[in-house]
Amino acid sequence: MNHDFPRIITFLRKEKGLSQKQAAADLGVSQALLSHYEKGIRECGLDFLIRTAEYYDVSTDYLLGRTVQRKPSAMTDIPDADEIGHMKGNMINQVNKKLITNTNAVVFDLLAQLGDKRLTNAVSNYLMCAEYEVFRVIYCADKSNTQTMFSLDRSRFKNLTAAAMLLDMELIEAVLEKNKLSLALSPDIISGYFDKGASSLFNLIQFAERNIRGFAGRND
Repeated sequence: MNHDFPRIITFLRKEKGLSQKQAAADLGVSQALLSHYEKGIRECGLDFLIRTAEYYDVSTDYLLGRTVQRKPSAMTDIPDADEIGHMKGNMINQVNKKLITNTNAVVFDLLAQLGDKRLTNAVSNYLMCAEYEVFRVIYCADKSNTQTMFSLDRSRFKNLTAAAMLLDMELIEAVLEKNKLSLALSPDIISGYFDKGASSLFNLIQFAERNIRGFAGRND
């Protein structure tokens, strides 16, 4: 049973200010049956899934939790998560490169709108530390490569990088809270403002959460 569907249809109904009785009548089911769907007690059929997507003006993929984008973007050259998962070789390299580059563009555009120098520096430091660690691990895979380009001790740089990133993230959260910085955002707003960057961002969210869930599952 899909665990996202009950949560999403409940959220959409409440977002529109609809009672369960009204939504059930509009969707052609009993209130009791809709209640079962919203609680995850019963699984709906394809007909109800399609009617619900049309009723709330969203895609079926959104209802099933397969994307955070309510409607497919009209302009995108980024394949979805499932398509990328079946790619091989250099094609995956190019797609992932574009996905991360486009997402970074979205992040820094949001930072520009927030207009806080300390926040931008903290986010930049966090991302640079991640890039530094990945590059150095790849570089050091060949033990004969000279270490003169690095000043941090070879045996300690991973722990030091992790600590620096943790502190940067705490600073990011502290600056946002202290200065009361925020932006009104939603998948629809992001899609309208960022176009192709939005598609990359949504796919990155899916990939990251899929990997995190997989990691959590291996450690349960």
